[in-house]
Amino acid sequence: MRSVAGMSLLLSFALLAICPSQAVENMSFSGTLIEPPPCLVNNDKDIDVPFDRIGVNSVDGVKHRRQVDYVLDCTAGPAWSMVLTLLGPVAAFEPATLQTNIANLGIKIYQNGEPFELGTPIAVDPLNPPLLEAVPVKKPGTELTEGTFEVTATLLADYQ
Repeated sequence: MRSVAGMSLLLSFALLAICPSQAVENMSFSGTLIEPPPCLVNNDKDIDVPFDRIGVNSVDGVKHRRQVDYVLDCTAGPAWSMVLTLLGPVAAFEPATLQTNIANLGIKIYQNGEPFELGTPIAVDPLNPPLLEAVPVKKPGTELTEGTFEVTATLLADYQ
């Protein structure tokens, strides 16, 4: 009896191997790729934020705050969402601060009063872009040396 049951089980598996299973295609995928509408940051011109002359002892992260004047010229419709990203050399002492060419001196960037962390995209309305501000800051507990400072960064507008 045992050999008959074993033989029938073996034959069942053999029949399964001989008769291939059939699958019917029941899924389809399609779409259309489109390019995002054009968007220019500051009409493709440099954004200049001059700080002029600042005393080495007056850098406190509050004084000398400057508005970053820029415009977004974007023709996005409601189907598109936009992000702004600021790229540049990050100061080791603060993720929302650009490291200048002077040791321990950075330029902290704010968007609508909040720190704008470099490399981190923020959602924006291209018709109502955020207020950007920049202020010189120094690494806590350090002294600054006299000299001309500068730093460059890139402001990117990107559709999602």
